[in-house]
Amino acid sequence: SPVHQHLFCFRLDFDLDGGSNSLLESQIEVVPIADDNPDGTQFKSVSRLLKTEEDAKRDIAPQVSRCWKIINPNKINKLGQPTAYKLLPGASATLYAQKSSRVAERARFATHNLWATPYSPDEMNASGEHPTLHPGGAGLPAFTANNRDIENSDLVVWHTFGLTHVPRPEDWPVMPVEYCGFHLIPVGFFDGNPTMDLPPSDHC
Repeated sequence: SPVHQHLFCFRLDFDLDGGSNSLLESQIEVVPIADDNPDGTQFKSVSRLLKTEEDAKRDIAPQVSRCWKIINPNKINKLGQPTAYKLLPGASATLYAQKSSRVAERARFATHNLWATPYSPDEMNASGEHPTLHPGGAGLPAFTANNRDIENSDLVVWHTFGLTHVPRPEDWPVMPVEYCGFHLIPVGFFDGNPTMDLPPSDHC
């Protein structure tokens, strides 16, 4: 079998915590050596708001531990932070087909790991309603062509992930299994770990 890719796009329609949502990108920055960092061992998490559809065309970057947070800026927890879900991507390539190829024209959603749009009932399919019939450009490229505002909106996040399959002898004649995916992790809904709810022991 030839080397090939399996790429999927999940449409995540949030309405997080009952309201409008915004999208943050978080990653690690290394702190330069200075008087308050003499050994050069410090690093910090920094976040930036992705305000438009063009801003939100993003790719994974495991070297800086990049992740994304869908937040409700109107719901603040006891620590003064917005409630959120973190989208933690797995290791995933984007589309390897050349940009001018028929495959890339029809599967342009696979050229980025992240897209975001304001909700529209007509925008349901990352590659358009007829992915094998259109000449190219349908789906997410068309949805985001006007570079709409996504800040504090009825937010839809599109996450493209998958795997590049280098076939093994064990994959023939039926490929048994290969894993890919992502995690959605709640952030800031609880004041502490909600699983720590056991009653105290008698001796405590």
